[in-house]
Amino acid sequence: MLSNEDLFHAKILVVDDSHDNVDLLLAMLEQEGYVNVFATTLPQNVVELHRQNHYDLILLDMQMPEMDGFDVMSGLRDLERDAWLPVLAITAQPAFKHRALEAGAKDFISKPFDFVEVLQRIRNMLEVRLLYKQATQTTAMLRRLALHDALTELPNRRLLEDRLGKSIERARRNQRHVGIMYLDLDGFKDVNDTWGHDYGDLLLQQVSQRLVDAARKQDTVARIGGDEFVMVIEELADPRDVHIPATKLIATISAPYLIKDTAIAITTSIGISLFPGNVDDVDHLLSLADKALYDAKRGGKNRYQIANDELAVAESAVTGSAANAGQITPTPSRKSAVPASLASGHGNGS
Repeated sequence: MLSNEDLFHAKILVVDDSHDNVDLLLAMLEQEGYVNVFATTLPQNVVELHRQNHYDLILLDMQMPEMDGFDVMSGLRDLERDAWLPVLAITAQPAFKHRALEAGAKDFISKPFDFVEVLQRIRNMLEVRLLYKQATQTTAMLRRLALHDALTELPNRRLLEDRLGKSIERARRNQRHVGIMYLDLDGFKDVNDTWGHDYGDLLLQQVSQRLVDAARKQDTVARIGGDEFVMVIEELADPRDVHIPATKLIATISAPYLIKDTAIAITTSIGISLFPGNVDDVDHLLSLADKALYDAKRGGKNRYQIANDELAVAESAVTGSAANAGQITPTPSRKSAVPASLASGHGNGS
């Protein structure tokens, strides 16, 4: 619903080569209560002015020397390809009225001006324009909410699956590898139980920011529910390269957090699946990484484990020795790797 304040704060541009007409329209609009009114007598500047300021309404004289209103509208159409033209045409030529509407103007004002009619047409068009903008913004917001987590603003599972599918296709074309790292915070429930869910929410936001900071531009970080996150690592030349970001993430997440003047320590466990090497579909890759995550938690937490299609061929552990970190140990059965020796955080019991 629009208020008078919405209307009177709308941005309006008056375009006319006649200074007298410009002064008249400016005075009329300002007297009515409009507070964001601008003007130019140079039609060649209109497109760039609109690009910079995104006017809600352009009062455009159609008959000007050097560059007429139709030429201006042509440039504005290129700028507003996905929207409607916020142009209210001004003309003294009856033939120009229909031509202006055909060119994209939404309404017209005839010269000489009937002040009451001019103000009503301006108000009517602004109402339509502002409602259109509100609807567009609402649609964009709903689209974003459908694809992003509301708390962290990270991609949600739906968007993650779409991006992971595209990552797999790129990896096929470029003969590269993709690492899917499924993260869960060790002991997150204890944070909620001890300090409350508001602390838990703030912790999730800080963890999200650390993950984003640790990711490269081409990687994807998503929150898929609760304290579970997924990072998709693209452009791996060798599947063993996944050990480097996994080891860094273990250390990154385990660094202390300060939440409302309270120091909180927490760690993460990570399950990893790989493409190619495990399977080639999104759901199965995520499922394998999820299962590897729980094997990592059963193996001692604060560590990562790599899965294969049987969750048995390869596994790895983060240890206190840099020389041993990320080693792959083939096993004939579903064994757990050696627990990590990095410092565990508070509430490591979940």
